[in-house]
Amino acid sequence: MRLSSLLKQPLLVLALSMTICGTAAAQDVKAGDLVISHAWSRATPGGARVAVGYLTIKNNGASADRLVGGSSQVSADIEVHEMAMKNDVMVMRPVSGGLTIPPGQSVALAPGGYHLMLMNLQAPLKQGARVPVTLQFEKAGKIDVVLDVRGIGATDANSGSSDYSMPGMQRPMQMNPDHK
Repeated sequence: MRLSSLLKQPLLVLALSMTICGTAAAQDVKAGDLVISHAWSRATPGGARVAVGYLTIKNNGASADRLVGGSSQVSADIEVHEMAMKNDVMVMRPVSGGLTIPPGQSVALAPGGYHLMLMNLQAPLKQGARVPVTLQFEKAGKIDVVLDVRGIGATDANSGSSDYSMPGMQRPMQMNPDHK
């Protein structure tokens, strides 16, 4: 069979393009004055009840907005959390009242800082999956985004690495090789 006739098969064209181009990254989502980009999560081990979500929110408007939470079919609830050093100890807690996105600025939800907590997962997140999430903003309302699930040790939206360290920690975390 000639290549030109093979390329007329839609599924084959899709498979070839994914092989050549790799997995497509999440697209920027624009809603009013907000632009949400680089939305991703880490794969979770079996039995995990929580997952994290990371993204960047740019506010192109003249007034602040506030990310107050979210929802997803993969979890019972989504909360906005922050990690910070307190007395040389890394602590995590919900952001009281939501996360302010100042006008003309970007706020990154990233490892070691602000992040989304997907609570009470229905099933583990698998590397390569795309998880739909609805973010809730005080002014912009509900905005649908998709988290690209990276490797369990991913450090950013483009990685699938096995770096298990966390910023601010004295030693990298060690994964138990017998953990399933």
